[in-house]
Amino acid sequence: METYSLFINGEFIPAAAGETFESINPFNGEVTGLFARGQAADVDKAVKAARKAFDEGPWPRMTGLERQAVMQQIADKLEAHAKELTAMEIADSGSTFRKAKGDLWNCNKHFRYFVDLAASDLSESLDALSHQGVSNNRIYREPIGVCAQIIPWNFPLQMAIWKLGPALAAGNTVVLKPAEETPLSAMAFAKLLAETDLPPGVINIVTGFGKEAGEALATHPLVDKIAFTGSTEIGKHIMACAASGMKKVTLECGGKSANIVLDDADLPMAVDGSLFAIFFHQGQCCTAGSRLFLQDGIYDEFMTRFLEKARQIKLGDPADKATDMGPLVSKKQQERVLKYIETGKKEGAECILGGNIPQDASLAHGCFVEPTVFVNVDNTMAIAREEIFGPVLVVQRFKTLDEVIQKANDSIYGLAGAVWSQDAKKALSVAKALRTGTVWINEYHLVSEKAPFGGYKQSGIGRELGLEGLKEYTEIKHIHVDEIGDRQKKFWYDSVLASPKPVAAG
Repeated sequence: METYSLFINGEFIPAAAGETFESINPFNGEVTGLFARGQAADVDKAVKAARKAFDEGPWPRMTGLERQAVMQQIADKLEAHAKELTAMEIADSGSTFRKAKGDLWNCNKHFRYFVDLAASDLSESLDALSHQGVSNNRIYREPIGVCAQIIPWNFPLQMAIWKLGPALAAGNTVVLKPAEETPLSAMAFAKLLAETDLPPGVINIVTGFGKEAGEALATHPLVDKIAFTGSTEIGKHIMACAASGMKKVTLECGGKSANIVLDDADLPMAVDGSLFAIFFHQGQCCTAGSRLFLQDGIYDEFMTRFLEKARQIKLGDPADKATDMGPLVSKKQQERVLKYIETGKKEGAECILGGNIPQDASLAHGCFVEPTVFVNVDNTMAIAREEIFGPVLVVQRFKTLDEVIQKANDSIYGLAGAVWSQDAKKALSVAKALRTGTVWINEYHLVSEKAPFGGYKQSGIGRELGLEGLKEYTEIKHIHVDEIGDRQKKFWYDSVLASPKPVAAG
């Protein structure tokens, strides 16, 4: 079992208190590694290293092309070590082989997108603004400073890349805190960073628990921006932490996405897409299609086909290429999902598939929950309103488009959703009516590095990926240069001072 230290100012160091914690493989209960338990003193050291690297170091002062060259080294390391990083994601998070392999492919693709953007000139020229004549006006985008980045456990390395890519491309420095459940790939990535020309202090990685390390990071006075992905509840707390220092925040939080199947949909495709929408990564996705809305005309046939295929989902060792669904990330998450299943039954919903821990002896040590489907659900039930983050689907039927749009939007969340239809015009009209940041038509879960990703309502603030994602890591500065030549400049107070003074009466 390997021991991993904190990565601060380009060096690997133990936690100040000397404490460590274990990361557990959710399939077999084995320890994947021993990690330094960073706390407030360690966060302080990391933030000060990032602060010095930003205020005095070369990184924000490099040209975009110079930063690009270093980022290219990082991208090459990611690609060269994809195989071992894939194995780490499987062991640490319960990701299936197919999911983890796809994650590493996305890591490389998404990071290289920001490598390309690192050399971009985001400044803009404006028309004359001076009320007295010609002026030169330019909008500049500059790095924000020290960025705290707090990432979740469902896509450990991919979420790190989503945040590091734009932050680095814009010239910022970073303190990254991985989730305590899944620190393995982030610390392996730190070892790769140490083999590049990245200046010390530009990226610092502190492992530890939310209350001890995350809170210290979010409240640190030298942090300029906080980027967080996780639950809405914790996102609200992050906002509160940021308020005292007026820190910029980017929040990608919870979801309860509506997956809408119209009665003119291509049924085989919609069934397969809906299975993928909810059971991909055991439903542990913020975009999971956890609310399935079926139009009356196809309800019965769709459910027959869907349940037949859902019963064939293979649960097993996530490292096995034949496995469709692995374990949930932890016993704690397993218990949370099972509690929601019991709540759904008590609320009067009908569980027509799954709802239990599988009894297969080969799965006994894993944090498994069967693929679960509820029907006879209405929008007042907790299982229809709250994010479960597990393989639990709630199904509702509808008659009209107006009805389903109202039901889909009746949620505090607005992260993603989908529409299945062979009528492109109708599907687009429904998609535009949904109050959510991403809508797929005849597709699910695909995310492009070129398109902004984020949510409406309590699903978050700001966007990741795309040019918008890069801009989230910049400050905007307007510089106005007046070009009046030899003309005499007149300011408003000139006329006031030149006016004759009133003479007192009498």
